[in-house]
Amino acid sequence: MLTRRQFTIGASALAFSGLSTSILGKSFHAAVQKTTDGFGPLVVDPKELLDLPAGFSYQVISELDNLMSDGFNVPNKADGMGCLSLDEDRVVLVRNHELTPKDLIKAQHSIKHHKTPLAYDHTTDGVALPGGTSNLVYNLKTKTLEKEFLSIVGTIRNCAGGITPWNTWLTCEESVATPNKELTQYHGYIFEVPATATGLVEPKPLKAMGRFNHEAAAVDPHTGIVYLTEDRGDSLFYRFIPKVKGQLDQGGKLQALMVINKPGYDSRNWAAATMELQDWVDVEWIDINNPESPNDDLRKQGYEKGAALFARGEGIHWGDNELYFCCTNGGEKKLGQIMRYQPSKNEGQSNEGLTPGRIQLFLESVDESLYNFGDNLVVTPFGHLIVCEDQYTSVKENHLRGVTPQGEVYNFAKLNIQTEPAGACFSADGSTMFVNIYSPTKTLAITGPWHKIVE
Repeated sequence: MLTRRQFTIGASALAFSGLSTSILGKSFHAAVQKTTDGFGPLVVDPKELLDLPAGFSYQVISELDNLMSDGFNVPNKADGMGCLSLDEDRVVLVRNHELTPKDLIKAQHSIKHHKTPLAYDHTTDGVALPGGTSNLVYNLKTKTLEKEFLSIVGTIRNCAGGITPWNTWLTCEESVATPNKELTQYHGYIFEVPATATGLVEPKPLKAMGRFNHEAAAVDPHTGIVYLTEDRGDSLFYRFIPKVKGQLDQGGKLQALMVINKPGYDSRNWAAATMELQDWVDVEWIDINNPESPNDDLRKQGYEKGAALFARGEGIHWGDNELYFCCTNGGEKKLGQIMRYQPSKNEGQSNEGLTPGRIQLFLESVDESLYNFGDNLVVTPFGHLIVCEDQYTSVKENHLRGVTPQGEVYNFAKLNIQTEPAGACFSADGSTMFVNIYSPTKTLAITGPWHKIVE
């Protein structure tokens, strides 16, 4: 069984990437694209929803317009999701809904008339904005959905987020909307949802974590530091050092990553291969002095101080003393990259410069048939990545792509409808992977012979 720490890149990864890299001071361009069998070929789904390898199956546990336990209907646009344990048999899925005020026009009847003082924001007639989260309590033993309800309402475009070691979900707004004739609040924040919620919780914006186009979050369980991605073409990579570990509402320090001695480092590789595959670069972190800025300028603040640029940072997930995050349209062909970050052994402390953290370009795609616009991702219990594709094309052929520790890519699943898979996450026991179908919303539980991964 592989450990997450074994994500190292070999020659096969270089072959997949097609990037120029340097050996003994000389550059070459790997011409062969490398894939692997993974769990084997996909079997056509007779229901025409999701093709999976032999032995795997899915169960639809929730779908759009179903009546939930609280009397509301399942909202649309299911995006990022986290799986948190409740007890030996049960987990709770906290599911984002990437809805905007305009979605109220098409929303289910119950949501259109949802008025509650627990909404973060609402329309001028008092109706809660439809963005937010819903919680699904699922029994792994009986394979049944026991309860389903709204947990946060009144936010905008809850895209992704991340689980925490203290059993909560951080839901992130991918919006920087400001108060206007329709809205009463500033948006662009992170909100926290506990696994133990039994209904709506009061949405408290974690303002010290920054106001920007948030995408996803990952927490280092050792330090409590939260790493944050930003979905912009000129995005930064952030970290938040809390004053009190596990108590994000107590404030802290927001910083952006900078490559040491290379201010304004451009990892996007759009114009040139600035960041070469497999090469590690040492980093430092610079303070963002005005994290609550109303001007949507945190990335500009950081870049002016020397912060590195990333191509639309999206899904992020913590592995074993390291993390991985997607840059959706990074690379020469703008088909996507995956970054890998290893923190300093003194991360967040005054002496971290003695052994600085480092970042690596783990994967860069040169062929859309192998990997195209990775979005959400998860580090699996068996040591691979599973990446949800989100193609920006008129005809979509989105997959769940597996990536081995050697950087080899394989198809784990193929979605047969014109939308994206999102929110892939695993139960703690490794038995079940959950994934969302974005629109119309469906949430699936996938089981099968995870131990039979072919290396």
